[in-house]
Amino acid sequence: MLCALIMAGGKGTRFWPLSTEEKPKQFLNLFGNNTMIQMTVNRIAKIVPKERIFIVTAKQYVDLVRVQLPKIDERNIIVEPVGKNTAPCIALSAFIIKKYYRNATIAVLPSDHLIRNEDKFINTLNAAEKFIEHHKSAIVTLGMKPDRPETGYGYIKCSEVKSSINNVDILKVASFVEKPDLIKAEKYIDSNNYLWNGGIFIWKAENILKLTKKYIRHTYDVLNQISSARKGEFLNALSSRYNEVESVSVDYAIMENADSVYVIPSDIGWDDIGNWSSIERYNPKDEEGNVRDNNIKVYKSKSNIVMTKKKTLLNNVKNLIVVETDEYILISSKDSEQEIKLAKELIS
Repeated sequence: MLCALIMAGGKGTRFWPLSTEEKPKQFLNLFGNNTMIQMTVNRIAKIVPKERIFIVTAKQYVDLVRVQLPKIDERNIIVEPVGKNTAPCIALSAFIIKKYYRNATIAVLPSDHLIRNEDKFINTLNAAEKFIEHHKSAIVTLGMKPDRPETGYGYIKCSEVKSSINNVDILKVASFVEKPDLIKAEKYIDSNNYLWNGGIFIWKAENILKLTKKYIRHTYDVLNQISSARKGEFLNALSSRYNEVESVSVDYAIMENADSVYVIPSDIGWDDIGNWSSIERYNPKDEEGNVRDNNIKVYKSKSNIVMTKKKTLLNNVKNLIVVETDEYILISSKDSEQEIKLAKELIS
């Protein structure tokens, strides 16, 4: 039985100042009429009914989840008392989901990714679920076919083809690779043997709990004790003990250590919308390559991203990011956009 776990606790610091700690990017309307988390839920609802869609988020974002996703039942909103990275929150969620659906297969999905080919995405998830049903101790991840030497993503090195389901190839993972420099990223592209790590996983709830117990035993023990609390005492146990778990990513704690890890090469129009350049990729540009609204005028200016509320004039500049909110104005070179999350500490 396929369930979905949507992770919605991130702070979206690279999208500052539009994305803030109070309202991070998953709750923003960046494309079309829906917010990123609404797009994610609507997409997965094509294959998973609403009663089996779970949201794990931080305490401070619960009200945003309730407002933006009113059809998601209260029981399906899983709340981390404190952020402890992805491994503990996924394991906590697996304990909870398993109470409702003992034989659950879980698709873990980030809440703030763009997927333009939804039909192909659904077909890929169907193939992954079928593979997991026949290989219950396996993990399947979606590896995105790269179209540029991206230095902001981790990579997956592929091995031999293990299976093919519904014309979807499932390959053995040789290794996970940290974010490379540009030279390495270019080599990965040329080799045609590497995929972007999109952070989408499919596994049995029982299996991810077994792997949590194997590789981060203390975290498993704490979460098991919390999960075993009597009815009515669970929230108190969670609040008082969750801080004891280890703060570690699921990639580092489990994915890089587990034996039966497989990847599906996926060409689904994926983007993690992680920085301002990703907005540039999916918005219309003027003749000089500027992304701008009608209230923004440019003179001899090229390749700028401008989002301001006041009438704005750009004069003879290029490769700038200019963003205005009620509270802040950001002016950054595109080349330095990865440093925005560090530089913002000077003003926020």
